[in-house]
Amino acid sequence: MSHDYIAILDFGGQYAHLIAKRIRHLGIYTRIFSPMASAAELTAAKGVILSGGPQSVFGEQAVPFNDEILQLDKPILGLCYGHQLLAQRLGGTVRNMGRGEYGKTTLRLDEGPASPLLAGVDGEQSVWMSHGDTVVAPPPEFLTLAHTALCPVAVMQHASRPLFGLQFHPEVTDTPCGRQVLANFARLTGAAGGWSMAQYMREAIEDCRAQVGARSVLMFLSGGVDSTVAFALLVRALGQARVRGLLIDTGFLRKHEAAEIMARYAQLGWHNVDLHDASEVFLQSVQGLVEPQAKRQAIGETFLRVRDDFLARMALDPAQWLLGQGTLYPDIIESGGTAHADVIKFHHNRVQGIAEMIAAGLVVEPLKELYKDEVRALGAELGLPEDIVWRHPFPGPGLAINVLCSAGEAPPAAAAGEPALDEVLAGTGYAGRRLAVRSVGVQGDQRTYTTPAAIVGPRDWAALEATSIRLTNEIRSLNRVVTLLAPQALPTLRPRRAYCTKDRLDLLREADAVATRTLRAHGLMRIIFQLLVILLPLSANGDGECLVLRPVVSEDVMTAQFARIDWSILNPLADELLRLPGIHAVFYDVTHKPPATFGWE
Repeated sequence: MSHDYIAILDFGGQYAHLIAKRIRHLGIYTRIFSPMASAAELTAAKGVILSGGPQSVFGEQAVPFNDEILQLDKPILGLCYGHQLLAQRLGGTVRNMGRGEYGKTTLRLDEGPASPLLAGVDGEQSVWMSHGDTVVAPPPEFLTLAHTALCPVAVMQHASRPLFGLQFHPEVTDTPCGRQVLANFARLTGAAGGWSMAQYMREAIEDCRAQVGARSVLMFLSGGVDSTVAFALLVRALGQARVRGLLIDTGFLRKHEAAEIMARYAQLGWHNVDLHDASEVFLQSVQGLVEPQAKRQAIGETFLRVRDDFLARMALDPAQWLLGQGTLYPDIIESGGTAHADVIKFHHNRVQGIAEMIAAGLVVEPLKELYKDEVRALGAELGLPEDIVWRHPFPGPGLAINVLCSAGEAPPAAAAGEPALDEVLAGTGYAGRRLAVRSVGVQGDQRTYTTPAAIVGPRDWAALEATSIRLTNEIRSLNRVVTLLAPQALPTLRPRRAYCTKDRLDLLREADAVATRTLRAHGLMRIIFQLLVILLPLSANGDGECLVLRPVVSEDVMTAQFARIDWSILNPLADELLRLPGIHAVFYDVTHKPPATFGWE
């Protein structure tokens, strides 16, 4: 099918395909290209967007780029890395200022001529940043249109050509004016609309039929929205006789989850789903493991072994049964699955064994270009009930990656030459210390793995947010901040030797059930995008644990803000969790994404 389209050059940024999604939501088709695409390849594009990326524009770090693209006679918009690339290639100045901007910041428009890119945008805006390098001077013939406290050239525009650069990310929902900015750019390209989710569904069904041919599909199911929507699409495309679902009880599921999922699928009339208890095998696969990547790899490879055992037991020919997965685009990009993208964390559906099957054409992933909100829209288009479409996301590795593990040794606390935690906290009203565990973050589109900070002070969401942003911007080795909920004073906590065992999983299962029950009781399940409860191997007596509540508000997983639950709900919840056996402290994660990821592993 022929569409007008806007081309997006993918420099490996976490949000490259998110840009594509935002343009699609405007009804305009998009296509992704390499930064080394020839000018001829982009001739039919109505406009070009240069994405962000984890690299620097300097020297060997720079992503190879075809400079001829900048001479095309069509609108070009650079975002984050693309903004810096425009400045650097056209004669501006880009520097590393020794500090970055991660998450929410304030954009202020400069006085000067009106820009068509910023039409309808007020003079002061909250925007989302994620950068280390900074444009400090625009190229010749470019006008500076806006700045932030740390970025003197946050928006720029050529005086006569339709060339624009934005340091902030208009594609994320956390930039409220972003949709207007992208709509303004799309209008400048003159691209015609016509893209819709109904159209995507029709094309995806045809694509599935073409890929599968005369074969069948065995689909891993988790009960979550992604795998369920993918399964529904495959059933619509191929019929129940050629699609089988396999729900594996890994031992990492939530309380009573397997039985609830099977009952719901039966209500949908899906009698082609099998339940297989492989909890002992999965527990053995993570025995003694500490590093998050190692746990994810082990779980992913175990899924494949269980699949092969199931095929053999059912006498199904592996050559005739492709593997179906509910993989979304964020899984691919966070696993470093595109050129120039940094690995944030390996997802279980991107381990080596599955990568080899993908290369051989043996994996069907009908949702791999979509984001969570688009999957929900597709689920509604397929006629799935609301309780499935709006179910909270649950990671494939399940509670295993919410149980942090430790060999009992404290990780390094900070990088040399950084300001001390107390120094940055001075005057904020908060005291704090580093926790002796590590968590995963994403800063400047790169993976970080550092110790978080725990702060104690006023229970005021605005003050907690400002302090969290200040800490993670000024201390480069810090990617996450939590605040103490219970007890009243922060106990002395030390790391203890602890692994992913059934006893720890059962404790977390109970804590997760308590927290989820509280959200349901107060009507918060649709407001909160995802609730994660994290178990930390930190103890006041060498034998206990700590809990972290991590509820977030998001649309598509790529960015998020920590949820601001009313203290009248949180305080009793924290007290109830503190009464669970062996729990010494309960924390609340007050970090946006970026600089932190949703989960801690």
